[in-house]
Amino acid sequence: MKAAVVTFPGSNCDRDLAVAFERAGFEVARVWHKDSTLPAGTDVVGVPGGFSFGDYLRCGAIAAQSPIAAAVQAHAARGGYVLGICNGFQVLTEMRLLPGALMRNAGLKFACKTVELNVATTASAFTRDYAKGQTIRVPIAHHDGNYTIDADGLKRLQDGDRIALRYVQNPNGSVDDIAGVLSENRRVLGMMPHPERANDPILGGNDGAGLFAGLMGDMALA
Repeated sequence: MKAAVVTFPGSNCDRDLAVAFERAGFEVARVWHKDSTLPAGTDVVGVPGGFSFGDYLRCGAIAAQSPIAAAVQAHAARGGYVLGICNGFQVLTEMRLLPGALMRNAGLKFACKTVELNVATTASAFTRDYAKGQTIRVPIAHHDGNYTIDADGLKRLQDGDRIALRYVQNPNGSVDDIAGVLSENRRVLGMMPHPERANDPILGGNDGAGLFAGLMGDMALA
């Protein structure tokens, strides 16, 4: 299975994400934002955390206009998997691959700590290796992680079982404690916490490893 990790000016978690994919068994290619195509045979695209283009204008807004964006959108449209983490989640909402928006944290401060997440659904490739209702510990590091969506949009997420992860103790004011959401076809996941940073016990825990293992396992069965 092949993973492509996109790097924008200001990305700083791209190597971590590539390593997490590799540890799960993926063959990883690195993609620059000015590329206009993804490597042949790409199964999953990873959009990493960081501060793409310095987060000028809106977080992820400039990155969503990069040449590679059209290729990522086309990949998703044909049923390919996409994982956006932190700034990557912001980019995916700006690409309109996921609904809602990420706003300034309710406390107006940068949040950097390990948090507990509740696995809200296992009906996705990303969460299939967890148990529904399981609590996992994953780091966060963001200033604009307050997930916001209107009431109708929230109901669609709830009714469609598209809320992947919720905060046990909400660190940023996100509506319905949302930490991660899925696309309608369940093949695009955006999440603010960093599973790639919880991928090795030597780093303090490996609760994030299940996400990458589940994704690999689901693809292997396809």
